Amino acid sequence: MRRITGLFLLTGLSILLMAAVWPSPAAHPPAQVSYATPTALPDGRILYIVQPQDTCIRISLLTGVSIDDLRLLNGLDANCTLREGQSLLLGTVAPTPTPFGPTATPTPILPSPTPFQGNGRICVFLFNDINGNAQVENGEEGISGGAISITDRLGKISREGTSQSGTDPVCFDELPEGDYNISIAVPEGYNPTTRMNYALTLRAGDTTTLDFGAQLSARAQPGEVAETPRSPLLAILGAILLVVGIGLGIYARLLLRR
Repeated sequence: MRRITGLFLLTGLSILLMAAVWPSPAAHPPAQVSYATPTALPDGRILYIVQPQDTCIRISLLTGVSIDDLRLLNGLDANCTLREGQSLLLGTVAPTPTPFGPTATPTPILPSPTPFQGNGRICVFLFNDINGNAQVENGEEGISGGAISITDRLGKISREGTSQSGTDPVCFDELPEGDYNISIAVPEGYNPTTRMNYALTLRAGDTTTLDFGAQLSARAQPGEVAETPRSPLLAILGAILLVVGIGLGIYARLLLRR
């Protein structure tokens, strides 16, 4: 009996020693939960995306943001109700400046450019178009007395002149650039061989020469003196009359002497 009792005592003592040496599961520390703080957005906000089974308490423990701050920053109700995928604002930091890229420079408002108003030159040549082909050729010089008119389409400029003989055109200087109408009236006794008006756009610095042609009309051209044909019969008759006249004169003198 004493041996059995001693055996039980020895067994119980062994169990107690094993219990003291063998660590219980509760003695192990809980698993560490790691949380990486989200990177702030360019505007400085730090956001957290709600995961399945997240609560405000869990998020507060993970992020270190109090439950009251979570409610205040995100407008949550008293129960701190969350939904999966919801973005929660944890706080804000100063925005990170962009280290690279061009700096925006305001563009100044420039005054509207004033269009350049320059001057040009128009020359007019009225030539004697002898062969009537409407082109200036050697020997076809200017005709004097033609009336030249230059006007702009706005009616602000009007110049007049008279064509001259020779080979030089009549020129009008210091004409502001713009649209012009040039016309010419041929002198009396001439007929035009080209059109007598022309529309022209004059640019600053340009010199434009316009050729107008005319030729003498048929009435004005000198005609050849026509020779009257002489009939030989009339010459013979005149000679006979002349001889008869002489004979009668001689006969009359002879009668007078008797």
